[in-house]
Amino acid sequence: SANTPTAEFITNPKWQFPEASAERNLKEAIGQDCEFIDARALAVQLLGDAIYTNPLMLGYVWQKGWVPLSHESLVRAIELNDVMVEKNLAAFEWGRAIAERGPAAVAPELKGSKAENTGMPEAAAQVIAMPETLAALIERNAQMLTAYQNAAYAKRYVDAVKSIQTSKKSISDGQAQELARAIAQNLAKLMAYKDEYEVARLYADPAFTEKLCAQFEGEPGKDYRLKFYLAPPLLAKKDDKGHLIKKQYGPWMMHAFRLLAKFKGLRGTALDVFGKTAERRQERQLVDDYLALVRELAQSVNAHNIEPAIDLAKLPDDIRGFGHIKDANLAAAQKRREMLLRRYRGEAELSRVA
Repeated sequence: SANTPTAEFITNPKWQFPEASAERNLKEAIGQDCEFIDARALAVQLLGDAIYTNPLMLGYVWQKGWVPLSHESLVRAIELNDVMVEKNLAAFEWGRAIAERGPAAVAPELKGSKAENTGMPEAAAQVIAMPETLAALIERNAQMLTAYQNAAYAKRYVDAVKSIQTSKKSISDGQAQELARAIAQNLAKLMAYKDEYEVARLYADPAFTEKLCAQFEGEPGKDYRLKFYLAPPLLAKKDDKGHLIKKQYGPWMMHAFRLLAKFKGLRGTALDVFGKTAERRQERQLVDDYLALVRELAQSVNAHNIEPAIDLAKLPDDIRGFGHIKDANLAAAQKRREMLLRRYRGEAELSRVA
């Protein structure tokens, strides 16, 4: 039941995995015999790698009696394939055990494994996630922006969102909630643009190394090497189309990241050497423009123009990617912004006349 993106995600960045409808359709087609397990999470938990998902699933469905082949035939096929035979056989047998006793029942048998320390994956049980409240969203983004820059920067974000929440509007509570949530999400996205300081901070964060150690055996620098493919605007060469060319950097970049992350306070100041590029100036301008939009919406949004107001608030979500890809998406978003602003202001004027 793990969600795996399809090719649709490549052509449609807003594509969302239709988990609920997919499960519903399967249940309707198969009936009561339909079962869901997160085989990928179980493979990672039990065997350390998602690559063993398929043999684990094979063991599961064989134990259920859904594969008309003998146990000996399947074991022999795995042996003849001659690829990670021991691990694939173990995955097959784990799948059988899960089918027989359920995902949670295998946990006591995991003595000495990573699974004993972390427990069975959450996906082994059906968890109903409650939607995040607006207050929780604002608080989470404020914490993120504090780490990104500082508390004053986060306060600027919180004040802007509160201005739309406290303004007097002749719109329904549901519309007001949708508008405020759109602003809370998209303003945070614009304010936390991925510049050199932020990239450095994320790599320097101990959580990055912890994730590496949890996913791979050994230690970085000893048992495996880290390589980074970067295109710093001040250093990278350009191709014949003017696009920056990424270059490989070695493990020493981790030291550079830790050092650079300490200078995030220079962001946006006269001493910010990275902030003088056209791309960084553009990103700061997007933040200023959006804050100006929020002020305008707080003053004039009403029941007549709430629809274009919400569309305007959500517009930054269309600005995706990096480099020339982001430039193309931004150009399209700017055109749509002009159209939506004309519509918003026109309907605001009509409401005043009425």
